[in-house]
Amino acid sequence: MFSKACEYAIRATVYIAEQTKAGNRPALKDIALEIDSPEAFTAKILQQLNRNGIVFSIKGVYGGFEILPEKLETIRLVDIVNAVDGDGVYTKCALGLKNCSEEHPCPVHPTFKPIKADIRKMLENTSIWDMSESFKKGNSFLKI
Repeated sequence: MFSKACEYAIRATVYIAEQTKAGNRPALKDIALEIDSPEAFTAKILQQLNRNGIVFSIKGVYGGFEILPEKLETIRLVDIVNAVDGDGVYTKCALGLKNCSEEHPCPVHPTFKPIKADIRKMLENTSIWDMSESFKKGNSFLKI
């Protein structure tokens, strides 16, 4: 459903959120290891998240990545998806048609339209805070 970059971005953000709450700033190498992602690819993803104000990079001896504490509860999954993949997951045609609409629907349009609405609702209602709490409690995982 999401691009590989978006999947890694979500996992990295959840990990950074959990580390931020613990008072830590994980380094690129630690993030890549924790989310099971190639380090160079993770660096590009983190740059994109940084440009979009989701995570912040701190340089120096005590540097690493963090999320501003006041943003931990306000960042939603939709913010990450939009930053990395755009809004196509819930706006584009399931079959990739350019002009799919109510007036000119593709064969799955009527069935897929409510599914896209549900996906959008889930993305808008899922906070990074909640996801990081689930991870912290051991109820969810970032790699298997």
